[in-house]
Amino acid sequence: MIDRYTRPAMGRIWTEESKYRCWLEVEAAASAVLAEDGVIPAAAAEAIATKSSFSVDRIQAIEAEVKHDVIAFTTAVAESLKAQGLDAESRWLHYGLTSNDVVDTAQALQVKEASVHIRAGLVKLMDVLKRRAVEFKHTPTIGRTHGIHAEPTTFGLKLLNWFAEMERNLDRFDHAAETMRVGKLSGAVGTFGHLKPEHEERICARLGLKPAPVATQVIQRDRHAEYISTLAIIGSSLDKFAVEIRHLQRTEVREAQEYFSEKQKGSSAMPHKKNPITSEQISGLARVLRGNAQAAFENIALWHERDISHSSVERVIFPDSTILVDYLLAKTADLIDRLLVYPERMKKNLESTGGLIFSGQLLLDLAEAGMMREDAYRLVQSHAMRSWKEDLIFRDEVARDPQISALLNPEKLAKTFDYTRQLGNVDAIFKRVLKD
Repeated sequence: MIDRYTRPAMGRIWTEESKYRCWLEVEAAASAVLAEDGVIPAAAAEAIATKSSFSVDRIQAIEAEVKHDVIAFTTAVAESLKAQGLDAESRWLHYGLTSNDVVDTAQALQVKEASVHIRAGLVKLMDVLKRRAVEFKHTPTIGRTHGIHAEPTTFGLKLLNWFAEMERNLDRFDHAAETMRVGKLSGAVGTFGHLKPEHEERICARLGLKPAPVATQVIQRDRHAEYISTLAIIGSSLDKFAVEIRHLQRTEVREAQEYFSEKQKGSSAMPHKKNPITSEQISGLARVLRGNAQAAFENIALWHERDISHSSVERVIFPDSTILVDYLLAKTADLIDRLLVYPERMKKNLESTGGLIFSGQLLLDLAEAGMMREDAYRLVQSHAMRSWKEDLIFRDEVARDPQISALLNPEKLAKTFDYTRQLGNVDAIFKRVLKD
């Protein structure tokens, strides 16, 4: 991922240096367990754990010749031991392992570390959403279906809905991260031809991982697809929030907008412009995450016990997806935290249709007062369509209708057009979601 969208802590996890450090951590853990069982000399395990090192440049130079990154890595690490006179010890490096015993297990370590940052980002965004939802719990605004004014809601409920969605995303993510917290050291086709299952269990335990119950040469990629697709779902939720903010910031709506700093400029040609650039960036980068999810699905079907078609893909989608989600969570949290909200504009928009949004309530009140529902629907709709077409005040039009006034006196009709009546259960919804 390019630097523009990479936060330093997450970016460091996916450097070549970090990857090889994880590989060496797996090699050291394997050597330690094998030494405990007398499979390899204790001195060799000690040397591998404390004396071995590597140079990324040296690994890349070797790989340019041998065309195999794990062989290049083990060769470079063995060279570091031999340079210290530890030739005998170096021959026990990578003993009984196949390449993907190291690569897949080490990748799990990187994903585990990346997941810590992503989870922290999820929790932070949820905290911001919860705080601002409570702030605007009783701020009335118009609800929209199909982009058209529907019935009253509150801005707090909009944010509460987003909070609840992120709760589900956190549950999904925790499950997916746990599913990825597995290693495998079962050999070339997963049969433990050279190590024992108990070796794998103890090696994984040293690394804070669980052993994959069964594997081929690789951990099966349905796990990886679940993880990457979960990141794509998270990104899609953030996209959803951003799209709504972009709508709210439209000139014709102006109910909320992104924070715009004093020195910020929106357009090279039009000085008045304040554009929702952060929301648009979030929407754009979410598309990359969804594309990566498709690539992860394609990685599930490998030939027989293993081919290498997934490897090149994962070199891209795991760093890019984790880096992007980390970045997008931080951007969205900041966006919501500093979002400028305009309750007066919300009220103005709420009242802009002259009470049309209460047509449903009027229908129910007329039915309750004794009018047949079908008749009430035709009557209310006729007033609504005429008011819409001729730009009339719906509230005034229905008040002059003798059929309506015969059933609903002015006091009852005023109650029909009272939005607080429809918002009487807001506290109950908040209590149900926040459980406090």
